Amino acid sequence: MTIKHFDQSNETASATPHFNPFRLQRILLVAGDFEVSTLNAEGLREAGYHVSTAANGIVAWDAIQVSNFDLVITDQFLPGFSGVELIQKIYDAHLDLPVIMATGLLPTWEFILHPGLNSITMLKKPYTTAKLLSLVEIALDKVLAKPEKVVPASYQVPSERQEPRAVSC
Repeated sequence: MTIKHFDQSNETASATPHFNPFRLQRILLVAGDFEVSTLNAEGLREAGYHVSTAANGIVAWDAIQVSNFDLVITDQFLPGFSGVELIQKIYDAHLDLPVIMATGLLPTWEFILHPGLNSITMLKKPYTTAKLLSLVEIALDKVLAKPEKVVPASYQVPSERQEPRAVSC
């Protein structure tokens, strides 16, 4: 198991990713703290992502089962069941769904109890919206690079060099 840790001390200065109206990625944001959830959801939406929120692990798991998400961002300490338990459910269901765990306390003991967890990215609180957006872009770029997750050509923005094509009716 590989756990990548990110915190403020190793954060590099970078501009907030610009709004991209052509993003199709759907993110499930799971946080028990309403203020944190609202702030993060607002930042993600302003960057062009489609965001759904869940206030606990049970609601999050229900949402994952009925909707297609490209990324889950979860806290560890949630009502219902923990972020690690949510990740374990995702793993047990064989879902190819990247996860970012944003938490104040690293749940090392939880990973000992659940050794089969896939690699996840850990984001230690407190963090900036810019850092969160940077990690989201990295995680989603990896998803889009996989052949089964490639965005259909009809949704891709034409490059500046392409000449417009005439459409016959």
